[in-house]
Amino acid sequence: MTEYSVEQVNKYIVSMFRDDYLLHDICVRGQISNCKYHSSGHIYFTLKDAASQLSCVMFASNAKNLSFRLENDMEVRLRGSVECYLRDGKYQLYVRFAERGEKGDLAKRFEELKNRLKNEGLFDESIKQPIPKDASRIGIVTAPTGAAVHDIITVSKRRNPYVELILYPALVQGDGAKESIAKGIMALSQVGVDVIIVGRGGGSMEDLWAFNEEIVAQAIYNCPVPVISAVGHETDYTIADFTADLRAATPSAAAELAVPEIRPILSEIAEYQNKLEFQMNRVIRERKLKLEKYNRLDDRMKHILKVKRMEISQYSHRMKASSPKARINEKKMECARFEERFTSSMDGILTNRKNALALYIERLKRVSVLDRLQGGLGYVSDQQGKRLTSVGQFAKDSEFSLRLKDGMVLAKTMDVKTDAI
Repeated sequence: MTEYSVEQVNKYIVSMFRDDYLLHDICVRGQISNCKYHSSGHIYFTLKDAASQLSCVMFASNAKNLSFRLENDMEVRLRGSVECYLRDGKYQLYVRFAERGEKGDLAKRFEELKNRLKNEGLFDESIKQPIPKDASRIGIVTAPTGAAVHDIITVSKRRNPYVELILYPALVQGDGAKESIAKGIMALSQVGVDVIIVGRGGGSMEDLWAFNEEIVAQAIYNCPVPVISAVGHETDYTIADFTADLRAATPSAAAELAVPEIRPILSEIAEYQNKLEFQMNRVIRERKLKLEKYNRLDDRMKHILKVKRMEISQYSHRMKASSPKARINEKKMECARFEERFTSSMDGILTNRKNALALYIERLKRVSVLDRLQGGLGYVSDQQGKRLTSVGQFAKDSEFSLRLKDGMVLAKTMDVKTDAI
């Protein structure tokens, strides 16, 4: 198989575009997005419709003839040629002429959805929830990076550093953005926040389109927590703005509306503190006067107590004189003597019993089998431990045990012989 270089392949593709005369002069209608004016005067943008998109460039020599400025979301009719750029291997529309078209498709979709949701009652002022004036936990649905979240945090900390901010990091543009925003609203409504800010920084209508989706509008409408919409700049309006309980011109403005200013609160607290201190000082003075009265009463009570203590001391001396303690001590001495006599008697009895026990032990030793075993004798028993004392108790091939002083011998009868008498 023949191998080709990348350049050869791209050159072949370029020649294919050049040979197709239909592409030399073509008219295309679509909507502009990602429009960028270069410092050189060239204009780079994307032409799109509901199903596809096409990269476009309009060189400065042609752009100077435009009677209007190309903008994002603008519907236009373009005329030019489709060619392949050799270096990048990408094809694009080289625009020679541009005419302003009708209103863009996104704008039409916006108006259609806006009118339908309005008729369904999602924008009614009667269902709008008031924004709490003393919010302490604020949920934020936006991208975790970017100017929007930074502005909200900055304004919030300036107004009230004690407010808790809970961020749901959502996608705010591109595939999956509308689902991410709706999921964030639902998630924050379940964690006990007082108000939710939904938004992002500015951009084109295409960039902000996630906030024009019905799923986001329904999530805001069904949210039990008040929602502030803060999408784009002051001139940007989205479906979320109409559905939310309150629209803020910018994310910073949303923070201003949601976060209560701490300084008036601190001033009010200081005022209450001054009133409290005044009242406390008054109460303390009154308590001091009462305490002085109690102190005088306390002196009288101390004198009375002193007199009573003297009386109690006299009664105590009398009680000691008539106390039965001396008689109790005498009885304790008698008990001690009885205890000594009893102990002495018991010691005598125990000594006699010990002597008698020693005599019995000596008698038992005389008839003890163990003592006889120590003397060289043996103790013969059958397998059940029964003592064997006669040859008549032995049978041929029977097993028996012979107990000696230092162990036991297991034996078997070879023969039995009886001594003649």
